[in-house]
Amino acid sequence: MEQHAIDSILGANLASLRARIDARCRACGRDPAGVLLLPATKYAGIAVLRALAGLGVRAFGENQVLDAERKAAALAPGIEFHMIGHLQRNKVARALRLFRAIHSVDSLRLAEELDRRAAGCSVRALIEVNVGGDERKCGFAPGDAIPAMEAMRAFPSLRIEGFMTVPPFETDPARVRPFFRALARLGDEARRRGLGDGRLATLSMGMSNDFETAIEEGATIVRIGSALFAGLDAEALAG
Repeated sequence: MEQHAIDSILGANLASLRARIDARCRACGRDPAGVLLLPATKYAGIAVLRALAGLGVRAFGENQVLDAERKAAALAPGIEFHMIGHLQRNKVARALRLFRAIHSVDSLRLAEELDRRAAGCSVRALIEVNVGGDERKCGFAPGDAIPAMEAMRAFPSLRIEGFMTVPPFETDPARVRPFFRALARLGDEARRRGLGDGRLATLSMGMSNDFETAIEEGATIVRIGSALFAGLDAEALAG
């Protein structure tokens, strides 16, 4: 697939997704500027990220530290990366040098290591919550998230800005609404207790199949992969 075709497909998909975000925000009385479309680029190659950067995208979500390092080194300055996958504790030091925010703080041991390695700097972080109780997914159980945040008061370098979740996959987006709503309620409860950064304004939830429902329930970051890359063949995506 030629580069001009890749650019055209990505441009059209990006415009469509932004229009859908805008429409859903306005339908539920929200400012579209309050929702970040974060491309989930785990399976995307450097050429695709460069093309998206040329279309004005300035933030990418990555699942692996090593992949993100390689991509960041190949891109122009001014691009930021968010860690949206499970972060191993032995990769924390490298992650802190690269990622603007860690969406996947899923244990107290990881939180402690982030604080220890931060060397006095502020680490922007989200608490990952396994709202669906899926044993294959990481994250705190919903009932453990607030006590964990209480315990994280002991880690002064952590700036907890909100919550992240990956709900069970459903073809009917309405079936995931309760999970998004549960995460938003956790945010409300944490704010009432004065936890985190005091605002806890960030809810990273919603992907290609359910992001519009997530926006209705308060998402401020939607992590979009397959819908953004629809129409690209495997070679073009990996390139």
